[in-house]
Amino acid sequence: MLTGTAYGRRAASHNPELTLVGAGTPAGELLRRYWQPVGTAGDATTTPRPIRILGEDLILFRTRKGVPGLLHPNCAHRGTSLYYGRVEDDGIRCCYHGWLFGADGACLDQPCEPDGGRHRDRIRQPWYPLHEWAGLIWAYMGPPDRMPVFPRFSIFEDLTEGEELVADDRSVGSGGPVIVDFNWLQHWENVMDPFHAPILHGSFSGVQFVKEMGVLPQVEWEVTEHGVRSIQDRKLDGGRIYRRRTQVVFPNLRVVPNPRLEVLGAADSIGWVVPIDDTTFRIYSVFRTRDPEAIARIRTLFDGRPWAELTEEEHQRMPGDYEAQKSQGDIADHAAEHLGTTDRGIVMLRRFLKRQIDAVAAGQDPVGVAFDEQKALIQLDAAAFMVE
Repeated sequence: MLTGTAYGRRAASHNPELTLVGAGTPAGELLRRYWQPVGTAGDATTTPRPIRILGEDLILFRTRKGVPGLLHPNCAHRGTSLYYGRVEDDGIRCCYHGWLFGADGACLDQPCEPDGGRHRDRIRQPWYPLHEWAGLIWAYMGPPDRMPVFPRFSIFEDLTEGEELVADDRSVGSGGPVIVDFNWLQHWENVMDPFHAPILHGSFSGVQFVKEMGVLPQVEWEVTEHGVRSIQDRKLDGGRIYRRRTQVVFPNLRVVPNPRLEVLGAADSIGWVVPIDDTTFRIYSVFRTRDPEAIARIRTLFDGRPWAELTEEEHQRMPGDYEAQKSQGDIADHAAEHLGTTDRGIVMLRRFLKRQIDAVAAGQDPVGVAFDEQKALIQLDAAAFMVE
């Protein structure tokens, strides 16, 4: 008798509590408790820009006085999109009847109403507070009474002469397109999967980083104050050990040291895996560097060429992170997984995520949010170095 065939296989299913990000969903409410990057500083101009984040469609702009704003797109008057609005000194004006809204959503003018709108102060266009830092624009989309102070990160403190922070919005680390077309979690949890590196990046598709990354590591995982950390030891010739510490930091930060051996030491970048909606995301990164132009050249290469230049046959022959994770499905089929001992970091991350979701649902604050500037520093220790 035949056994184990695909006949009658049940439909794919995932854990919606961990994957879905819309307003009111468990993970969506957690992500909204933190400041999230929504664009680069250059994305906010006097031309209204539509953006989508956490399943919400919004309009980003910058007043002619230089103040950025992020508003719900449909005018509070009768719903015309502010995408067609005109940005002025103090806000954005709807094209239909001219209602003017400030960056904080306040209605400043109703030109068709007597006296410019005698009760305009009662109208508020839905909006989100913004913060500019390191070349990115950040939004807080959670409950107003729980808005934390903007965090600081230890690896970006105390810049030396010639160093600066440089932003990048091209999804560095995804191994694929800028807008990545599957669920955010299956990429983020990949950071806690060091065993894919020697297979996918070290042999199956050739040496994508350096040959030392192809050595099967000895790995320990640890829960930290702000997430999960892996410590990887690769035994090299001559008795040397190549040690790497990588981190996931809540709610969606990936802190991965440079895989090139000529760049040892503390990690010099952080990537934010920002869900656009349930099946797309984008990675915004901040780099600490003395050479800003080098950041623009960072992309995973396959046979010396960037991902976008490969043919379909080459994508099949030389898969990278994108192909491996996208092929899991738009949202990975969690119920069909058979996790092993080397997946311990994935399990730890998911359990940590569930604890933070439960904390928010219980009315508590999740890890890593602070309401006092003195407590806003997040300590990171991701690094790569040689142990003799």
